[in-house]
Amino acid sequence: MGEREPSGFWVWAAASFFYPLSWLGKRDYRGVEKLPATGGALLVMNHVSHLDPPNDAVFVHRNRRVPRFMAKDSLFKVPVFGRILAGSGGIPVYRGSAVAADSLRAAHAALREGKVVLIYPEGTITKDPTGWPMRARTGAARLALENDVPVIPAARWGTNDIWNGYTKKFRPFPRKPVVTVLGDPVDLSAYRGKPQTAALLREVTDLMMTEVRDLLAEVRGERPPAEFFNPAARSRAAADTDRDEAAG
Repeated sequence: MGEREPSGFWVWAAASFFYPLSWLGKRDYRGVEKLPATGGALLVMNHVSHLDPPNDAVFVHRNRRVPRFMAKDSLFKVPVFGRILAGSGGIPVYRGSAVAADSLRAAHAALREGKVVLIYPEGTITKDPTGWPMRARTGAARLALENDVPVIPAARWGTNDIWNGYTKKFRPFPRKPVVTVLGDPVDLSAYRGKPQTAALLREVTDLMMTEVRDLLAEVRGERPPAEFFNPAARSRAAADTDRDEAAG
């Protein structure tokens, strides 16, 4: 294993905060050799629990790299935690505002400076009732196509058994296994240099998330769904059903 990537005070402050949270689970790391020892890399991950960022940050840090998170801007306003997140190189994601594009610009800069950027393309904890990845946003595809860095799919499972953000259940004991697995870099050679149309960005996004989903299927030992859960489509279908019932 090579030398640790230089960090600084705020990274170690983040480590002191995240490491104890990661100890809530029994860590099981697989495919760690696929995380580059140096240079930029985009780590594309699924999202199942509020414990994912501490778990994933510790995973990267234990492998001698410094993680840069893309996280909701609201997290940067949380006392103490927000200062640690910003100081350690976190990248705030502003949605639906005039500065939304700044998020991607900061992520592009981090990748070009040789940093490891972690992104949850779903944008929030999956709303799939069975925990599979849902339809993702296309910002990760832009990052992947515009930067000549490895795009590494990764899946993590088990944090949801400790802290379920939707049922509000926190069950730290007995300690449960938390598996994190990395896959081979996604081959995007067929897409680079092409106009970034909405259709192409959607195709690349689904390709990356399919790799993540398949890794998760290996961890879970289950067959994944053929399509990504689409909460917007489900909401529209429910609204249509309500209108039909009202009309009937």
